[in-house]
Amino acid sequence: MQVSELYTYPIKSLQGVPLAAANLTARGFPYDRRFMLLKVIHSDDKASEPLQNMHVPEFPEMSLFYTDLIYPSNDGTQPGRIIVTYRPPGGAQVRTLDVPLQPDTRGLEELAIMMHQSPTKGYNMGATYNDWFSECFGYRVVIAYLGPHSRRVLGSFAPEKSAAHRGQRKTGAGLAGRNDWISMRVVGGLAGVTLLLNFVAGVTAGEVSAMRMLPSLMATAIAVVLSMLIRYGGGGWTKDERITFADTAPYLLVSRTSVDDVSARLADDEKMDVTKFRPNLVVSGAETAFEEDFWAEVQIGRVARLLLTANCIRCQSLNVDYATGRMSTGETGTVLKKLMKDRRVDKGAKFSPVFGRYVFLEKESEGRPVRVGDEVVVSRRTEERMVYDWPGLTN
Repeated sequence: MQVSELYTYPIKSLQGVPLAAANLTARGFPYDRRFMLLKVIHSDDKASEPLQNMHVPEFPEMSLFYTDLIYPSNDGTQPGRIIVTYRPPGGAQVRTLDVPLQPDTRGLEELAIMMHQSPTKGYNMGATYNDWFSECFGYRVVIAYLGPHSRRVLGSFAPEKSAAHRGQRKTGAGLAGRNDWISMRVVGGLAGVTLLLNFVAGVTAGEVSAMRMLPSLMATAIAVVLSMLIRYGGGGWTKDERITFADTAPYLLVSRTSVDDVSARLADDEKMDVTKFRPNLVVSGAETAFEEDFWAEVQIGRVARLLLTANCIRCQSLNVDYATGRMSTGETGTVLKKLMKDRRVDKGAKFSPVFGRYVFLEKESEGRPVRVGDEVVVSRRTEERMVYDWPGLTN
């Protein structure tokens, strides 16, 4: 198998950006879902008008907005930006807007944002950007920038809470894990010998000298213990997993074989658009459709390891017609219904079909590159599917 496509979504729920390569980080591809749109709900009190999070199922017109990334120059002289292109249906005028990739947040209004009971903060980008989006949508909209903030991971989606990964030491194969334990014992033994020798040396110099050394010895012991916990206590993933404006996890993986299975269900030679699944990684070459339901861990290019922790349940966003910004009235408007027939396979989401897997990064893979064409190997599987444990959450 291999990586066939990569995508990032700088502004949540707008069209994504295809990538040839990217560096993996614990919070997703660089710049992924660092912005989101919120609809202003009219109120007589203009100072406290509520904001509604915007998602494609409720606002299918978001699919008419396309994004592209201009990365900052290596020397820092040219800042990065997002080019947003609005392509309305019916041949209406195409409009574009440049949004700074890393805005200066000084002086921007701070917003409290709640996503699926996981709170965070963002910055109101201001009238220049809000007015442009509002004119395109035909109602008042705010664009928010995440900045340095983040959100906690929901339910049991993080690796340390996932049934597929609890108790698993993500330090490599069994020998590597054993070697880590041996190394920890060696470090602890050497630290103990060092402390003992220091204490004996202090005693030989006199009782008063030894007593004076006790605070130093205790500080040394504490430092050794803390360093051991930091080095060996992580188990291969970050205990405090945090995410951006992505709903559930830093990455979403889908199989091209499974996408082709959906296409085969459509009449009139219709093809399923893989981007409607909002993937970050598309893997091609799987032998059977939906075998990814049972993948627990995959290795990419022999340098990066990804932890698959939960199924992605699906909603009406699959039925959106990207040409009109509305729900499709044709064959592509039946995708969700077709999947309902045999893909309601998650006991935790009995009324929703499953397609794709949520993914977290094994911590030692931080910063490693992934490229289209990289080999993909399933390094561990589960006998049973994961169980979705956050009702009401959608992609």
